[in-house]
Formats: sequence, C-alpha cells, structure tokens
Amino acid sequence: MKRAMKLLDRLPGRMLAAMLALVAMPALAQNSIESVNVTAQSGGSTVLRITLKGAPAAAPASFVVSNPPRIAFDFPNTANGSGRTVHDISEGDIRRINIVQAGDRSRVVLETNRQVGYDTRIEGNTVLVTLGGAASTPSATPAPATQTFAQARPNDSKHSLRDIDFRRGQGGEGRIVIDLSDNQVGINLRPQGRSLIVDFANTVVPKNLTRRLDVVDFGTPVESIETFPQGNGTRMVITPRGAWEHSAFQTDRRFIVEVKRVTEDPNRLVQPGFSGEKLSLNFQNVEVRAVLQVIADFTGLNIITSDTVGGNLTLRLKDVPWDQALDIILQSRGLDMRKTGNVVWIAPRDELATREKLALEARSQIADLEPLRTESMQVNYQKAADFQALLSDPKQRILSKRGSAVVDVRTNTVFVQDTPSRLEEVRKLLRQIDIPVRQVMIESRIVEANDTFSRNLGARLGFNDATGQGFRVGSGNGVNANVLGGNLATGAFRTGQTTTQPPFNDSLMVNLPAQGLSGANPGVFSFLLFNDRSTKFLNLELSALQADGKGKIISSPRVITADKVEATIEQGTEIPYQQATSSGATSVSFRKATLSLRVKPQITPDDNVIMTLRVNKDSVGQNTLSGPAIDTKQVSTEVLVENGGTVVIGGIYTQDERSTTTKVPVLGDLPYIGFMFKNNQRVDDRRELLIFISPRIIKDGVSLR
Repeated sequence: MKRAMKLLDRLPGRMLAAMLALVAMPALAQNSIESVNVTAQSGGSTVLRITLKGAPAAAPASFVVSNPPRIAFDFPNTANGSGRTVHDISEGDIRRINIVQAGDRSRVVLETNRQVGYDTRIEGNTVLVTLGGAASTPSATPAPATQTFAQARPNDSKHSLRDIDFRRGQGGEGRIVIDLSDNQVGINLRPQGRSLIVDFANTVVPKNLTRRLDVVDFGTPVESIETFPQGNGTRMVITPRGAWEHSAFQTDRRFIVEVKRVTEDPNRLVQPGFSGEKLSLNFQNVEVRAVLQVIADFTGLNIITSDTVGGNLTLRLKDVPWDQALDIILQSRGLDMRKTGNVVWIAPRDELATREKLALEARSQIADLEPLRTESMQVNYQKAADFQALLSDPKQRILSKRGSAVVDVRTNTVFVQDTPSRLEEVRKLLRQIDIPVRQVMIESRIVEANDTFSRNLGARLGFNDATGQGFRVGSGNGVNANVLGGNLATGAFRTGQTTTQPPFNDSLMVNLPAQGLSGANPGVFSFLLFNDRSTKFLNLELSALQADGKGKIISSPRVITADKVEATIEQGTEIPYQQATSSGATSVSFRKATLSLRVKPQITPDDNVIMTLRVNKDSVGQNTLSGPAIDTKQVSTEVLVENGGTVVIGGIYTQDERSTTTKVPVLGDLPYIGFMFKNNQRVDDRRELLIFISPRIIKDGVSLR
C-alpha cells in the first residue's frame, strides 16, 4: 500500500486528480489483467508479458514520459485482476510495474532505468512489450523529451479540436487544456528550439480556433500559443520563455500540457544528464575496488574491474545519483567504462583504448583475408547503373577496397562482390533507397483578360463658288449626284434634285475626318447646302467610329513528374529568321514562340510541395523589317504550396488611356460649332495577366483529368 501511494505521489497533479475522480465510478470492465511477467533476453532486450482474461481487440494506446522515464499503456474496458497494484521487477530495463484501475479502464505504468524504445504486439490473450534490443523498431523509439500519446491508424476518420483554453496553475505554471472530439486522436509532443510543438494527427481545427493567443499577462512561462492546420493534421506551437520544463497527460477527451518554470540552484550537486537513484557515500582512504563494489551492490549491475585498477580515495557524497557518483570516481582515478547489456567493464582509459585499437586492427586484418562472395541484387525502381555509381563513388565509397560492382543493363541487376558483412550493408542500403518515387501533377492556368475601348470623332468642311464672283475654294469639274438640296436664302429642303456641284475634295476648308479602327471604316453623315442656281455650295461631313472589345484567353498546361525531377511541357511555333555567320554568309535560325511550363517539385514530409517554376507565354507580335517580333510573358520563382492547393504566383496589370484632340486654332474652341473644326480620338485599353499554380500529389493511379 505504501508503495502504491509513493507511485501516486510521483504522478502529475492533474493525472492524479483525474484518476482519483474516476475511482469512484462503477466498474464496467469486460476484460481483466490476470498477470504480468518480465524476461530479460540476450542482446539487452527485455520482454514484458501482460496476460489478459480475454484477447484484446487492439494494441493498447501508449505514451512515454521522458523525465522520469516512464512508459504507460491504457487498456479500455479492462480491470486489474492481478490482485496487486505494484510489482517490483528489477529485471533488465524495468524497475517496477504499477497497475492503476480507474473505472472501466486500467493503466500499466513501467518505471524504467533509462529512456528506451519499445515494440508492442498481440499473441492471443497476451500483450507482448519488447524493450530495447533489435526487436524495438525505430519508429517506437521516442526522441529525447518526446511524448506520443496515441498512434493514429491510416484508416482513421478525421478527428477535430473542440476547444482550446489556457489557465494559470497554483504554482505559476501555464496549463493548456485542449478538448478533443474523441480519445483516439494521435498526438505527438516534442520540443523544437525554444518552442514546444504539439501535432494532432488526422485532425481538423475550426476557423474560430485557428489563431494566436497572447498569454503574457497570465504571468506564466508561456508567452503565446498558436494553432493552425498542418498537412492532414493540426499543429500547436507553444512558445515559453526562460528556463522551463513540461509535462503532458490525457484524460478521456481532454489533453493537458503544463509548462513550469525551472529555478536553477547554483549550489546543487546533481548535474543534468544523471537520473539514477540517489545514494550517500562517506569513506576515508578506501580502495577504489571497494567503492565500486558498493555501487554494484546498490544498483544490481554486474561490474568487472580490471587488474590494473587500484589505489585509494576519500569521498563524501550525500544524496547524489549513483551514475553521477560512478562518473566522479572514474574521472578522479583516470578510469573509463564500457557497458555491454547489464555488464559494466571498468579499466584505465589507456588500457581500454589499446584494447579497442587492437580489436579494430584485428577486424581490419580479418576483412583483408576474409573470402569474397558475389550476390545479385535486383533493382526495381531506379536504374541499376545509378546504384552501381553510388556504391563505387571514390569520394564516399561504400564497398570495401576489395569490393566491386557490375551492372547488367538488360535485367537491371547489380552484381556485387565483397565480404559478407559489407554485402549485408549493401542489401540494407538497397532496401532503403529502392522504393517507388512519389509523383506530382502540376497544373498551371494562365489567364489573360483584355478590355479595349476606342472612339474617333472627326469632321470635314468645304465651300465652293462656281460663278467666280465670290470666294472660291478649290477647283474642278462638277459631277451629277442625288443630294439633299436647300435654298441657301430660305433654308428650305428638297430631295431627289439633280444638280451640278464641284468635287468635295477640291473645296475643303477643314479636313479632319475620323480614322478607321481594326480595319473598319468610320460611319459618315454628310450635309450639303446650295442656292437655287446650284452655283454656291457649303459641304459638311461628320464621321464617327467606336470600338469596344472584351476578350479572355485561358491556357492550362499540365505535367506529371517524379519527386525532385524537372519536367518541361511546351506548345507553340518556331519562327525562322536569317542570321549572318562569321564567314559573311547567312543561315536560317529559329526562335520559339511557345507556351511552356518548366517545374521541379520537391515533396516535403508534411505533404506540401516546393516548386521551382518557370512559366512562359510567348506569342507572335508585330512584323518588322527583320522579321516578326515576339511578345513575351515570363515568370520564374520558387514557391511552397500545400497538396491540392492553388496559389497565384504572378500577375501583370496594364492600362493604356489616351485622349488626343486635333483642331483648328480658335475655331475649334467655338461653342456649338467648334466640333466642325476638330478631330477627337480616345483610347482606353486594359490588360491583365494572372498565373495560377496547383500541385497535386498522386497516390492512387495516374490521371490527367
């Protein structure tokens, strides 16, 4: 009972409160833990067997606490049927096992000597946990100070964050409380630089929670909390200040992170990096071997001391971790240690260095004399010649000096000849790099929009006196025409009268007609006044033309390429032109006017895409004496885009606005009749170019639709 209370004292405050609150709940467990057994294996691994009454439906969720080193497993709908809450083991890396039941759930907490990787699997109604050794997969090995609270399965549906709250604890600690949609959310907590990163796998965050919280006014070590989507999940960045430490735990659907301020005591003896049980030593002029024997008895380690270790020392240590005390003793006597499994060999540094040097030399001599073997290695997803070049690169040679590699291009096979140990390394390397390359489809949309407006207004005015008695402008023979006639004196109009009048162009006083637009001639309105005898003529011609155009051109090149492989797609024409050579002769060269997309993608670990892009939209322009000009639109950039997202990487907006007036001085400014003496031209053209990029990582099949 005392040991169970001691265990509860070591648990974080929030976790302890949650467990005590759940103890009062009625037991609804359908399964039970019958027994736990620990076996130390060769190679330094330790196997824990948790036997249940019935077969579990899935492997238990687990999490790791780095300081002190703990590994916890949660068994839902399971009671503690072993009859004990504390199991003293002291076998391998496991020191103690604690089983705590809270309602219908049981938690198995392993107290370990150090932070160690683990692997979990199910055999019938037994859960096997392998700690350390070769059985521990790299993915199960936690990084320093990293906590993983649940392993998200690939077929999990989307989870979500319900609420994010910040509170100040009684001791001044900052407490971040995250409410989850369910208790199966995969959470990865790790320090990164001066920040604390929390990743929620396969989890969405509502827009109202996507924000940055400034919590400086709470007076805790936490400055800010920022939450935002990251790939297929959600990332929370907690930024503390000063010296701090963190702890985290989960109770049902609530995940809590506590950040505490660390107060350094300059007088303390315990240095960072030592986590052994504390002991006290007080010896006067005692042999080094005797002190090492005391430490061996205290820790249970198997210590072998070399015959050359001797001498006496005097020491007084109080409440110092045993591994720090051992380090102090070794440093004071010029000793060092080598650990193999649970056996520690202690000898002078020079002796250990000499032994290791001799062992390496012997290994090198064996490698020089060891018989060579030849193995064929099939390369599936890359060229065998590339793999052979990697093996035989003189700057970073992987094969031994006696090894060699040849390629059979027809079967894409590499034949490697080397020692068995090097062949095993080559096989391991091939398994790592001979994998399918991920592919990306990049789609670009180039949108060109034109909005043009032009308007021309002009007039022509002429007067002719055929009698020669008055003022006459121009000369020429009359022509017969059906005109609108009118009495010059009275202003009466007549139609259909055949008259004789001089040519209009020979009697011009003002010649400012409207110009044509886009190959179209302007509309003309003519007005003619003459007397009854058709001897005096006044000619007026008004011309006007307006052009209003709207256009949109959308180009959409697409290309699929592998990760980190540049791809190019283009369409267009090649324009020939003559070019002088050094001998004076001329030759025909070609210049491209194409729509092209050149891209080199790089897929990031969080399924975003970094792209080095060059997009060209060239077209044939005006004809010159040397040949047609080329209108060029081009953008070169590097951009990071999320998978399936779209970003505008460039845009050009131009506006050409002009207003030109050509007029007869003074007369063109007269009111009402000034339009007869001037020409107006107005242009308002607008052009806009936008370039969109959208990458998509191809996972299942390849399609351009």
